[in-house]
Amino acid sequence: MPHATTLQNSPSAPEVSARELSRALAKYREPKALRSVFELAITLIPLAVLWGLMWLSLTTGHAWLYALLIFPTAGFLLRSFLIQHDCGHGSFFASRRRNDWTGRALGVLTLTPYEYWRRTHGVHHASSGNLDRRGIGDVDTLTVREYEALGYWGRLKYRLYRHPAVMFGIGPFYLFFMQYRVPLGLMRAGTVPWISTMATNLAVALAAGTFIWLTGFVTFLLLYMPVMLLAASAGVWLFYVQHQFEETHWTEDKTWNAQEAALHGSSHYDLPRVLRWFTANIGIHHVHHLASRIPYYRLPEVLRDHPSLIDVSRLTLMQSFRCVRLVLWDESRQRLVSFADAGLAGRA
Repeated sequence: MPHATTLQNSPSAPEVSARELSRALAKYREPKALRSVFELAITLIPLAVLWGLMWLSLTTGHAWLYALLIFPTAGFLLRSFLIQHDCGHGSFFASRRRNDWTGRALGVLTLTPYEYWRRTHGVHHASSGNLDRRGIGDVDTLTVREYEALGYWGRLKYRLYRHPAVMFGIGPFYLFFMQYRVPLGLMRAGTVPWISTMATNLAVALAAGTFIWLTGFVTFLLLYMPVMLLAASAGVWLFYVQHQFEETHWTEDKTWNAQEAALHGSSHYDLPRVLRWFTANIGIHHVHHLASRIPYYRLPEVLRDHPSLIDVSRLTLMQSFRCVRLVLWDESRQRLVSFADAGLAGRA
């Protein structure tokens, strides 16, 4: 049965469907050119300054300062990726050309080939919550019934994949440093993802080669690798909790509805203000999935004008840590459950 929400936080406010709400949010889609340029500047300039300070701290022997600077630098690199994300949706600038070239340039910094990522992320948006269209651009999720039907090695493989050390440690390294280097998942998507990926690889090689020539190989690795790995892990964590929460929304294709899946299958990750800034409001993910053309800096306007959306699929930072144990979709209970909840705790 479709969910309903209200457009205003009032006892007399009318209940509307997710489809109607999607239409009501269209007025927020217009980006503001000066604001977008400003957002880009306050992200990339501090990122460059912080990397410069990391370099200075290494050359002057202040290892403790270098270690401390890794965290804010990774925050600005993560924010750069989220601007690239908005460019992929065509929401950061009104001009598609500006979106695309900004996204491509940022893709060199974030090791993310723009067209390849945009294609797979578009599939994610078009199929999120659809049990019959899993596998591209999302976290692999099995139903309880599917897991029970697996043999020993299939279960072991799934358990390893869903283990936190793999999901948020090995996984981000594999995704950004290996999978994004060759678009094997898009063999039938034409030449554009391949051209994008190879061009990004070439640009990354040229940029890395230049900095290695300037700083030395070891210094380059110390400046880039920990920052990139930390930002990548944070990005994977954000993507995970935005869809892998207990009362998320999954259904078969015959009953799947894009707007319902967007609103109720994506969380409102209500982060502290400073983390909300570094993550470019991506935590307002239910609104983003419902209206992906809204620039991230306008998403708070939606919650301000439609406060009833604040509590829809809301997760706090502390609540989100409990999502790690949720690994299987229980079709009978219509919720994500842990192996223990499914009675499968000891059955690999």
